[in-house]
Amino acid sequence: MKKELCIRALTEAFEMRQPGAGVIVHSDAGSQFTSIAYKQTLGKFKAIQSMSDVGKCYDNARMESFFATLKKELLYRIDTTKMMREQVKTLVWQYTMVYYNRKRISTVNEDGLPPTLYRLKVTKKKNGVA
Repeated sequence: MKKELCIRALTEAFEMRQPGAGVIVHSDAGSQFTSIAYKQTLGKFKAIQSMSDVGKCYDNARMESFFATLKKELLYRIDTTKMMREQVKTLVWQYTMVYYNRKRISTVNEDGLPPTLYRLKVTKKKNGVA
């Protein structure tokens, strides 16, 4: 994976979510995440970098679990070798942004809410909205 792809994904995430200063961005210790350009991008958004130690797979368990789910529920079920790159990107985007984040029952929170709905619930609770 190239650092430019990671920087673009990070920038798009910050522009879409606008999380504010102090948000923690977790990654492994790959060269793209330790690059000066990536660290400068984190600095631009006033984000805090959290990085897995080498050989400590549990540091990034949540993301590893997500990618395992993505592969099992989508990528291993279809033959992407005959698809154009843009088609695969669209499939992954639809799975992630429409199904996984908004509809899929989650096992990591007590209500079983998809990530977007859980985030909305927590934000409302934090802001005193019932």
